[in-house]
This record gives sequence, structure tokens and C-alpha cells, in this order.
Amino acid sequence: MSQAAQTQAAVNRVSIMGVPISKMTYDETIHHLSRIANGERRDMYHVVTANPEIVMSASKDEQLKRILLEAGIVTADGIGIVLAAKWKGEPISGRVTGYDMLVRLLEQGNRDKWSFYFLGTDEETSRKAVETIAERYPGIRIAGRHNGFFDKERESTIVEEIMAASPDFLIVAMGAPHAERWIYRNKPLLNAKIVMGVGGSLDVIAGKVKRAPEFWIKLNIEWLYRLLSNPSRWRRQLILPVFAAKAFFFRNRI
Repeated sequence: MSQAAQTQAAVNRVSIMGVPISKMTYDETIHHLSRIANGERRDMYHVVTANPEIVMSASKDEQLKRILLEAGIVTADGIGIVLAAKWKGEPISGRVTGYDMLVRLLEQGNRDKWSFYFLGTDEETSRKAVETIAERYPGIRIAGRHNGFFDKERESTIVEEIMAASPDFLIVAMGAPHAERWIYRNKPLLNAKIVMGVGGSLDVIAGKVKRAPEFWIKLNIEWLYRLLSNPSRWRRQLILPVFAAKAFFFRNRI
């Protein structure tokens, strides 16, 4: 078995609507990724943080489904995924979100001298986020950064820059599933050990967006805080009751 296959096999999973969700705890996930970052392998390890919206989309989108199936690990970034696993009789310990993983990996990288390339969000936010990260975690190496707004010609230059930088982590903040599609399309060329989509995490680090208070997070209603803070998200949130109904009533078939 290849090293890549061994690493994938190490991830215990539960299938939610055909998507293989990791059953690792938050700490186990960080330890798992740390071993990869500190290892010698260069075949890119794709980390996907999946919420109900992505899982539902994958049921209708063959390319997205293939991306999730081929990812190194898909974590439960959403309480709906956690509940679906519980209803299926294969519980997972809790959410493993992109933001929390990024912060923890930056802390670990500060100690282990990992390199990071940051791609995504607007130019001002990208610059502020990376400046903040460099100040908070002086031990990491900033391999490069670029905003998430570019044309095809500029994309080729960015990919070449990432390839030359050969970072331990490529952090992509371009929103899901756009980030996942971009990563998958450029996978053979990125030359990063670990690539992870982190949604709006750089916006939070830069101070452009406030994360939900800890009280809301502990009650697993961070989604409600985001909805109240940004009511325009209501159309996206309509998927949640549909996902919940399908996950509960068809739990023995998915």
C-alpha cells in the first residue's frame, strides 16, 4: 500500500448521503495533519470541511461528489452533519471546522516552523489577514499570498508561484464549493503537502467579519448567529431542514 493510501486508510469514516465524513476528533485530526506536514510526502493531501449544503450539493453534482470521495479527509463542519451521523448510529465526537483547524495549525506551525501560502478573499482583507498571522505566529514562514480575484492568465502565474514556493500548507479562502473545485482542478501542479479550503476564515482573522461568540458556538447554533448577522443568507439556510429530514427519515439508506 502506498503512503498516500495508508494515510487515507487511517481515517475512520461514516457515510452521510454518500460522502465519507471523518470520525476523528478535533485533536486526532490535528495530530493526523501534523504527521503529514512533518513527513516527507509531497502528494497533495486535500482537506475538505463539509457542511450540509456541500453534502446536499454533492448528491446532485457528480464532479463535487468525486472531489469529496477523492479527498484525503472530509470533516464535519456543521452540526447537521454531526446529527446525521448520530441518527445513523455511527456518532462522531463533534464539529471539526475550517476556522478552528486553521487557528490550531497556525499555532502548531509556529512551533514546527511550517510554511503557509494563503489564497483568497479580497486584496485588502488578504493583506490584513496575513499581516495579522505573521504578527501572531512569527515562527511560521509565509510562503506567499494572493487575493481570490483573478482571471485565467493570472491563475496560471499564481499556480506557478505556489508550485515554486512548495508550502507545507496551502490555505484557500474562496468559499465552498468553489475552493474545492479550484483545488481539484489544479491538484497536479500545486506542490503543497496539505491543501485546505477554509471559507471565510481569513475574513475573521483580518477582523472584517466577527465570528459568533463562544456561547453560540458551544450551543451549536453558530449558523443562527451568522443568519441574524447577515439576513441575506436565508436562502442558503433553507437547505438545512431539507437535509435534516432526509438524514433522519432515510438514515438507514444513506
